[in-house]
Amino acid sequence: MKLRLKINGLLIVLALISITLFPTIFFRQSRRGTLDGLMEVSGIVLILLGQLFRTSARGYKSENSSQGLTLVQGGPYSLVRNPMYLGILLIGLGVVLVLFKWWVIVVFLAIFISRYISLIFKEEKKLLKIFSGEYQNYMQHVPRLMPSFKELFYRDVSEYLPLKFVWARREFGSVFAVLFVVLSIESWEDIRKEGLVFYGKEFIIIIIIMLLLMGLSLYLERRTKVAQKNGSMQS
Repeated sequence: MKLRLKINGLLIVLALISITLFPTIFFRQSRRGTLDGLMEVSGIVLILLGQLFRTSARGYKSENSSQGLTLVQGGPYSLVRNPMYLGILLIGLGVVLVLFKWWVIVVFLAIFISRYISLIFKEEKKLLKIFSGEYQNYMQHVPRLMPSFKELFYRDVSEYLPLKFVWARREFGSVFAVLFVVLSIESWEDIRKEGLVFYGKEFIIIIIIMLLLMGLSLYLERRTKVAQKNGSMQS
C-alpha cells in the first residue's frame, strides 16, 4: 500500500511539473464554445459522482466487511467489483474534461490502466484464495469495473449507492481539495481569458450542479436509513 501511494504521489508531482512548465500544451485555449461548456459541466458532474462512489464504497465496506472476513457484495459492490477504482476513474476523467485538451484523456487512461488494472488482478487473486467459490460466483454476476447500463438505469440509485453523512464527513477533506483546486484553476482561466461576466454565467451553472448533488445526497442518505431500518442493507 505504501509503495502504491509513493508511486501515485510521484506521478502526480511529475504531472504537475509538466503542466506548470508547458501549460499551453495541456490546457484548453478556447472556453466559449458549446462543446467547451459541455465538457466543463460534464467534468464537474463526473468529479462529484466519482467522489460519491468512493465515499459510498469506503463507508459501505467499513460497515460490512467484518475486518476482511466477509466478502462484500452489496451496495456499490453489487454494481461493480471495484467501485473505489471506478470512483478514481470518474474523478480523473472529470478533471481532464474541465481543464485539459481532448488528447490528455488518452494519456490519463493509459496511466490509469498501467497503474490500477494490475492492482485489480492482484487483488482478485488474493480474494479467490480467501473466498474461493463465493468470489468466483460473484465474478460471474458483477462486472469488474464498468457497470452495466441496465443495472444503472433499471435499479434505484440508492440500491447501489447507499450513503451516510458520517461516511461523507470522513471523505470531506479529499472531496473539497479536488474541487477547490480544479475549480480555482478553471475559474482563473475563465476570468483571465473571457472576463467576469462570462464566468458569472458559468458560476451559476456550477451552483446548480452542487445543489442537485446535495439533493441526490439527501435522497441517498434518507433511503439508506430506511433500508437499514428494514434490515435490507446486506453485505
